[in-house]
Order: sequence, then structure tokens, then C-alpha cells
Amino acid sequence: MSRTPAKRKSESRSSSSVAKSARIDKCSAASRKSTTKLSLHIKDLFDSYVNKSIGMIDPEGIEALCKDLKVDHTDARILMLAWKLKAEKQGYFTESEWQQGLAALKVDNITKLRKALPGLETEVSKPENFDDFYRFAFNYCLTEDKQKNVDVDSACVLLDLVLKSKYPSQVKHMKLYLQNQRDYKVINKDQWINILRFCQEISFPDLANYDSAQAWPLILDNFVDWMKETQS
Repeated sequence: MSRTPAKRKSESRSSSSVAKSARIDKCSAASRKSTTKLSLHIKDLFDSYVNKSIGMIDPEGIEALCKDLKVDHTDARILMLAWKLKAEKQGYFTESEWQQGLAALKVDNITKLRKALPGLETEVSKPENFDDFYRFAFNYCLTEDKQKNVDVDSACVLLDLVLKSKYPSQVKHMKLYLQNQRDYKVINKDQWINILRFCQEISFPDLANYDSAQAWPLILDNFVDWMKETQS
């Protein structure tokens, strides 16, 4: 008995679906294999820097990493890497942080990681990422339990790292003010966040649109007064 056109059409659709499903399964298997291979190589790289007694990359391991990356340990790109890894403790990278961060960067060896640093700088500089990076930088400096503030000297170093490239004049004068004033020994998170807002919103150095009646921290009111005195 000959097959009807409807039956042949149905069998054709069925064969097509099977072939499509097979292609998807093949692609999925290849993707899983590639992901597993990447993960293993990332693990190997982690093991080359890890302190085995604590199961983490510690400050000594990070120093060795920086040497291999050919960057100084105080380079802003190392802070950017910590941000990408979502590192929780300054000077330490856990294996899970290392895995997710390097997988996101799609790197699994030191050469690729070195080449990825310029792209990481570009990623951080995007407006949708920079605010998060700026907040991360402050939190990353809170090294003690229940610590909520950063001492002024550390805050000045941090300003150089995270803001100087974007707002060189503001950072220069803010540092001069902080280093010469006697009212504040530490910077809290609200003050830190508002320093960025100040740089983003206030014309500088004329300060023409600064309004102390707005919700600015007192430290910025004092900074503006100091600026006006030095300018006069």
C-alpha cells in the first residue's frame, strides 16, 4: 500500500525534529565539555597561587600573581580583578570567587588573564558598572569585623586608585583638604558615596552649582568652604 502525502509529510517532520534534537544534544554536549575543560584549567591556575593550608589565594599568592601579570600589587587593575571576582576579603581569593570570575572573563591561564586586563578596565569604566566598583572599593577596604569606616590616609590612597583617572582635579584638591583638615580621622560609606556624587554633579573648580542646602554631608560643605578660601 502506498503512503499517503499526509503520512509522508508527518514522517518528514518527525525526522526533521529528531535531527534537530540530535544537533542540539551534540551542541550541548560540546558546550558542557568546553565548560568542564575551562573549569579544570582555571582550577590549575588557582592551584599555582593557592595557600594550601587555608585553601585560598592569600596576600603572598596575590603578590606572585601580580608579578606574573607584570603589574604592581597597588595597581587599580588588581582592585578591578577583585571586583570581577566579587572578592569578599581584602588580600584573599577563594576558589569559588576565582572560578566564577575567570569563567566570566573567559580566561584560564596567566597569558589570557594579562590580555584581559584592558578589557576589564573598559568594563569598569562603563557608567552602569563604575558606581558598583566604587562602592565595592570602599567595602573591600573594611578589613575588620564590624568595621564601618576607612581612615583618612587609606581613603586618599583609594581615591587615587578609583577616581583619579576620571576626576584628577577633584581628587587632587580633595586629598589636599583631607590631609590638612583636623575634623575627620575616618571616612564613612555615606561620605564616600557622596564624594563620587560631588564629582559627577558639581562643576569644578568654580563650584557654581553647589548648594549646601541640599543633602550633602558636612564634610563636603567644609571642603567647599576650604576651596573658596584657597581660591581667594
